[in-house]
Amino acid sequence: MNYLMQVVETAAQPALTMRKTTSMGEMPKLIGEIYGSITKYILEKGEEPIGPAFIAYYNMDMDHLIIDVGFPIQHIIEGSGEITLSSVPGGKKAIGFHKGPYDKVGLLYEQMTAWLSREGYRPTGVVYEYYYHSPEEVDSSELLTRVEFLLS
Repeated sequence: MNYLMQVVETAAQPALTMRKTTSMGEMPKLIGEIYGSITKYILEKGEEPIGPAFIAYYNMDMDHLIIDVGFPIQHIIEGSGEITLSSVPGGKKAIGFHKGPYDKVGLLYEQMTAWLSREGYRPTGVVYEYYYHSPEEVDSSELLTRVEFLLS
């Protein structure tokens, strides 16, 4: 599969997130709970998310993933408990889109990593995945995921 990839410059984006350490096997259950908690909190504050849900990956240790799970927001909303006001960093990013099952997104990672190396870009190690649909909304073949590598 060939992917469209590009480098873009973005502004920082306020977000409400929850940081967790988890295993890949525990993620599906954990993620659903977190998205539900954050969505409920945003709605209670009279706001709505302004973009798709995301996960920021700070490492790739599949047994001890350090992640931020959240939503971009338009207005500053103070956090509460485990929900924190944070920011998706601005700056230079490499982006690519994957359409299809989540378990195949690794193909995009492989191609992006090779492309970035060929083009001389240096990823910081932090990767964001944005999820435009959920498996409850569309068939797995229609899932759209945007992957962003932060660049140094």
